[in-house]
Amino acid sequence: MTEFHALVPAAGFGARMGHELPKQYLPLAGYPMIYHALRTLCACPEITTVFVVLSPDDTLFHTYDWSPFGDKLQPLYCGGQTRADTVSNGLLAAELEPDDWVLVHDAARPCLTQENLLKLINELQYDPVGGILAVPVADTLKRSDAAQRIQQTENREQLWQAQTPQMFRAGLLAEALQQCKSVTDEASAVEALGLSPKLVAGDTSNFKVTYPQDLLMARLLLKERI
Repeated sequence: MTEFHALVPAAGFGARMGHELPKQYLPLAGYPMIYHALRTLCACPEITTVFVVLSPDDTLFHTYDWSPFGDKLQPLYCGGQTRADTVSNGLLAAELEPDDWVLVHDAARPCLTQENLLKLINELQYDPVGGILAVPVADTLKRSDAAQRIQQTENREQLWQAQTPQMFRAGLLAEALQQCKSVTDEASAVEALGLSPKLVAGDTSNFKVTYPQDLLMARLLLKERI
């Protein structure tokens, strides 16, 4: 039987946050930021295992209490220099079946809901390629020159903002990342194989915490859900 697994790359630092502490461990609503993403994934009954891929030099993960997640949460200390390397290494270490589904989720997206997670699984479980959570672009888009002056306004029709989880078969994703390592998300690697992942509409609450001001918004959203 085909299984569903989650993989959370967490070997990076997140320099744009301006902290000495790696971004995934910044305090958020009483826990390290990564806790919220892992809690949502571990609570999903469809997901068999949640792999968190850490740097081999990580000394912080074991200092937190992960016991509420039991054996469903599996740390792997094999992260690489880039996101693609980290996901590739994690897939290899996890030893999944090629047809198993893998949902790759950002550690810095703490506000993922069970509703959107299950929507992604339900819409993609029989898809020949896989796909991602995403939201249609709502803001007007401007292209600038080097001096940050507007060159032109871009047509936002049919443009989407990619989110995670991004869900693909383990074998396909491993192949895609081996052939295309210079990508910022898994869908880009799959696209490079000539395939067209499906876009599954999520919502804007599933944003990525990138800048310090994003922490306040995440804190407010999580507070409302408690």
